[in-house]
Amino acid sequence: MARIAFILLCHKDPDAIIQQARRLTAAGDFMAIHFDARASRADYEQIRDALNDNPNVAFARRRIKCGWGGWSLVEATLLAVRAATEAFARATHFYMLSGDCMAIKSADYAHSFLDRDDADFIESVDYFASNWIKTGFKEERLIYRHYFNERTHKWWFYTSFEWQKRLGLKRRVPDDLQMMIGSQWWCLRRRTIEAILRFCAERPDVMRFFRTTWIPDETFFQTIVRHIVSEREIRSRTLTFLIFSDYGMPAVFYDDHYDLLLSQDYLFARKISPEAQVLKQKLGDLYCATDATFQVSNEGRNLYRFLTGRGRFGRRFAPRFWETESTLGRERELMIVICKKWHVAKRLLDRIRPVSDVPVIGYLFDEENARLPDLGGIQKTLEKRTRHRRALMRMLFDYHETDRLVICLDPDNMDLLRDFQTDRSTTRLLEIACRFTDDDLLSHAMRTGLAGTRTPQEMIDTLLPTIRADLDHESDVLRDAGFDHFHRLCETAGVPDNALALAAFLSVAPEDVLDIVRAEDLFYDTPLTAEP
Repeated sequence: MARIAFILLCHKDPDAIIQQARRLTAAGDFMAIHFDARASRADYEQIRDALNDNPNVAFARRRIKCGWGGWSLVEATLLAVRAATEAFARATHFYMLSGDCMAIKSADYAHSFLDRDDADFIESVDYFASNWIKTGFKEERLIYRHYFNERTHKWWFYTSFEWQKRLGLKRRVPDDLQMMIGSQWWCLRRRTIEAILRFCAERPDVMRFFRTTWIPDETFFQTIVRHIVSEREIRSRTLTFLIFSDYGMPAVFYDDHYDLLLSQDYLFARKISPEAQVLKQKLGDLYCATDATFQVSNEGRNLYRFLTGRGRFGRRFAPRFWETESTLGRERELMIVICKKWHVAKRLLDRIRPVSDVPVIGYLFDEENARLPDLGGIQKTLEKRTRHRRALMRMLFDYHETDRLVICLDPDNMDLLRDFQTDRSTTRLLEIACRFTDDDLLSHAMRTGLAGTRTPQEMIDTLLPTIRADLDHESDVLRDAGFDHFHRLCETAGVPDNALALAAFLSVAPEDVLDIVRAEDLFYDTPLTAEP
């Protein structure tokens, strides 16, 4: 009978990991865990202490720091796979999981399913001939060397790429490999896993190649399995049910999706919402059930395409069915810097980055050319960003793998501010109150088209007081709105007051920001060309 060794890569929520390991091993299966070295040592020790007496749980011998898109994810997987092969001699299959995955079938069903078909389940399609990659880099992932992570070292990532292009530093794919691509959620037989480990030891040239490819977890196993296993023994599919939106983000499942999930022709599902406690409890009990029966209709993806295309009316399960992530997330903090002088706000963002270690983004709802990652097209225009504001922010939180994010807004965006304030997430606001000279106001008038080089002085003399009153009104509206967690950094205030305001906004100690607020050039007027 099939016995599964689950390969779990995780980085947070130790209580959920412990529960997941206990549920899956209670049915006689196994689990090897790699817990990201970026996570706290205390969380890791909590997991080890809780599972130390479980003989069906093993841990990777070494923890490494993982980053999306880099070799580290493959390396962590190999570490966990080696731990599983050494610890669990009776494991017949090895199944990749994340902390967001849960079983949607019983263990009896899963074991019988694998016993019936002696094959490897891994989505694996031709890299160049298929349309698997929808946006962004394609052949560039392979033919150039990627030494830097795009999310953590964006400038270095793209600068390195551009220099390689200019210098013609392309490289060839290993001659004997047909490059394949597919989902990283696979289930492989023991003999395939052992052959992969031998391949890794015997082919250092291939290992060097994949170490500098971009997003290798979608190509490494998919390519090697095709190289070492006969095509007739490969089922090019994943056994984990997941759906991606048009923007390339995974759909999230909630409490009212239980029946839908059970009817899919899959063994696990991803992603289960952390807030779906009822769903998690029911699915948790399901894996060890001995009398469960399943009516497989496999309609999930068709329903998703139909209902997201049709809109609210006629939805089958609930008014918000498939309205993925209409909230930013209860545990998240959106931190908004509000300033009319964009160059001042951007200067502040550059200086708080090392103090708070929080990802910062500029005027993404005001500036067309704001630097944003490729999110499937939702980020391309201001109109799209504003219309899908919560979806966009949710994607940015997920992209940066963080629960705290700083953005900038112009003070005239009161509708956006009110909308974010009503979200279940925590919204923190920091107004930067600047002084405006007549030259500042005239520059503003020219940039916004209210005045030009030929505007009569009499008209300018009439216009400037009106603009000043308008700016004062924006500030008054903001202060009178009664927003929670509202703080104010003022050019005319003293260092102690500004330090307290900035520290409260960032949730750090006042002494940590003293150097920032003491800087003589903090409010210095060197406007950027993009400022309105």
